[in-house]
Amino acid sequence: MINYHPDQHLLSLHAKGELPLSMSIAIAAHAEFCPHCQQQLDQMTIALSEQQFEQGDVKNTTAAEQHVEFDDLLSQFLSSTLDALDTDDSVDSVDSKATSQPEIIDNSVTIKGQHYPLPRVFKKQINASWQGIGKVSRLRLDTGEPQARASLLHIAANGEIPDHTHKGSELTLLLAGEFSDCYNTYKPGDFMLLDQDHEHSPKTTEGCLCYTIVDAPLYFTKGISKLLNPIGELLY
Repeated sequence: MINYHPDQHLLSLHAKGELPLSMSIAIAAHAEFCPHCQQQLDQMTIALSEQQFEQGDVKNTTAAEQHVEFDDLLSQFLSSTLDALDTDDSVDSVDSKATSQPEIIDNSVTIKGQHYPLPRVFKKQINASWQGIGKVSRLRLDTGEPQARASLLHIAANGEIPDHTHKGSELTLLLAGEFSDCYNTYKPGDFMLLDQDHEHSPKTTEGCLCYTIVDAPLYFTKGISKLLNPIGELLY
């Protein structure tokens, strides 16, 4: 069961197309896990479409004229389509399309012997290789944003990220597996947004794959990992 969701403001901005690509990917991927949020997005999209239609360039056209114009266009389209289907070349083309096989896109990643299918929204984003150390690996996504860093983050079984807080914000969308911290245990689809007021150390027993966005370096608070703080700008 998904316990953490994007708020209404984020959903509304996504429906309007006003989010940066990194965050838009997160919302779309979460919606593939969450029918409730997908339903809300659908409703928002319909409402926005109706609003745009009412306020569009057809303001000076009466409803009756709109229907007449639409019927004329539809008749022309149907007529041209039927004419085309009467020719042998068109029939051959239609038969060819009907029998051709759809292009298969491998929308998945493999890391440390684990294979993970990904939400559809990632299918054009995976064009880099994994980097990491120990049980933590990262695959950077190029979203074209100068400040935000979007990545796939993999933590192998019995791995953890040391205690840290955040100089900015950190979004985590769990895609597969599980992890826990001092706040809760998370399942696929959970959408968590943290800031400088949160300190935690994510741990996983079975391993996990996440989508993450950070807009500033993490700040490690305990142990030898604190030695990484001076070079945080190079690592995040």
